[in-house]
Amino acid sequence: MKIGSPVPRRRARIEIIPLIDIMFFLLASFMMVSLQMQKMQTIKVNLPTATQGRPDLPPEMINLAVKPSGDVYLEKALISLEKLNNVLTNRFHSNTNIPVYISGDGDTPHREMIRVLDFVRRAGIQKIAFAVKSADGK
Repeated sequence: MKIGSPVPRRRARIEIIPLIDIMFFLLASFMMVSLQMQKMQTIKVNLPTATQGRPDLPPEMINLAVKPSGDVYLEKALISLEKLNNVLTNRFHSNTNIPVYISGDGDTPHREMIRVLDFVRRAGIQKIAFAVKSADGK
């Protein structure tokens, strides 16, 4: 015969609600810390210039500049559109993934920019971007 105990027996339980609260707290803390790490705030300084300094651009990138008069410059050298077409075609055949950045003065007419864009597209290049400066001057 089985005799029961006068003290009620308690079953062991695992409370998961406090564990969920801790996990949400850790998740929120991690998100706040990671957002803070992405934004790097520093003071503005006037950097010195160097005579031998050059921009660190990949060599396979093509930079074109268009003046308001319609003159086209390839890496700071004046070039005719016929020579530009030959250069672009040759560079495209050596690397089909080559990017081209076209920059123009604010006074450059739209037709001049489109004319250069057309020459770049005619060479077969698909990665084309227009270089712009941000509104706040950075």
